[in-house]
Amino acid sequence: MTANPRTQIFQVSTLYGAATLAAALDAGRFGAREGVRRILLVSNNAEIPETALRLDAMTGYDRIATRFDEAIDWNEAIHPHHPSSWSPRPEEAPLWQRVFRTAWGLGTAPVELIVESIQVNPAKALAAVFAESTVEVYADGLMSYGPTRDELPQSIACRIRRLLHLDLVPGLRPLLLAEYDVEPELVPDTAFRAVLTEIAEAAGDDRQLAEAAAAEPTALLLGQYLAALGILTADEEEELHVRMLRGAAAAGHTSVVFKPHPTAPARYSTALHEAAEASGVRLTVLDGPLLAETFYERCRPRLVVGCFSTAMLTASVYYDVPIARVGTDTVLERLRPYENSNRVPLTVVDHVVPDLESGEGPAVPGAAPATLTPLVRAVGYCMQPRLHPLLRPETAEFLRALQGEGGAERYFLRERLTELGLPGGDGRRGASRLRRRLVRSGRS
Repeated sequence: MTANPRTQIFQVSTLYGAATLAAALDAGRFGAREGVRRILLVSNNAEIPETALRLDAMTGYDRIATRFDEAIDWNEAIHPHHPSSWSPRPEEAPLWQRVFRTAWGLGTAPVELIVESIQVNPAKALAAVFAESTVEVYADGLMSYGPTRDELPQSIACRIRRLLHLDLVPGLRPLLLAEYDVEPELVPDTAFRAVLTEIAEAAGDDRQLAEAAAAEPTALLLGQYLAALGILTADEEEELHVRMLRGAAAAGHTSVVFKPHPTAPARYSTALHEAAEASGVRLTVLDGPLLAETFYERCRPRLVVGCFSTAMLTASVYYDVPIARVGTDTVLERLRPYENSNRVPLTVVDHVVPDLESGEGPAVPGAAPATLTPLVRAVGYCMQPRLHPLLRPETAEFLRALQGEGGAERYFLRERLTELGLPGGDGRRGASRLRRRLVRSGRS
């Protein structure tokens, strides 16, 4: 290896994201390893990182880390700042680059950045520090199908070369970064599944997983962190989990595992256990440092239930496990603001995954139905109209057709349609708001 080899910095905050990167590396998406120094830059973005589970404590992390020359802790590098809030002032960015080049032994080597969520920190901060570096973005879940959360500075947008993503909804094209003509590129299914198998093998002696498997569960319930995000109250989220359990019991499952989200606060009451006892269901809580996919690999469930977790689609796409949703209607009503980045993942799951409580049987959704792409593009436009102005005509046409079917109110808030002057809103109020906005724009 040369004295100053070309360096690739892979920024990661979740094991699922690290698995996505590992699969892309194994599939040759980042070229040959020879002559390249690869750094895994680990960030803990939890609200209170000191109390959250560290990525390097997750089962299977060590296997992933072998693909890199070294791992660096981003939280330590910028201490005492928080990864989600710290970004260098423009005039300080060159100084910070010198600091990191010295601390990480980069010398004068060219640096390539591979980051997640480029619209927010820490990815945005890294792109600002290494201002001359190329940028590649990878998406580790359903959010790749939604629009970019915020408009990017042109100094960053012009450097993004591609978007790597998993084929979680075959046939659906990501909206993320589409406004900058960034081409999406699939991480091969076979490579990702092989990495998941590798991670599961690392859990071979995990006591908690062995105990869960001994219960011979046939269904897995996926918790999320909706209360922590302020979407539901803690009691409402707990009731959501109870509904999942009752739905699984009604479908005939007598041994069920509950898997809390890795970043969700540790808050349990007796409600879920009481519901299990009342339903005659054996309940096991699997709250160890494991991916849900490790459970799929080891226990082969016949049902996975969630609200709108990415792990639901992983179960169906990579393991052919039937899936079902619970509570998406409630979350659709509560989700604010309209441009909340969870809206497209929620819309996708609500549209393609059967509702467990409505009598629909669980299913493996398969390829995206013809109705999904126009729906996602219309929701995406309503979320970020400034970033996707060319989607307005087709969105208006889609909404006019939807009005005739009486389904617009499920995915589109009337207030939002009014604000944008689209079918389904109050036309007169929308026109008035539009005139006021144009007047303000003219004055500025």
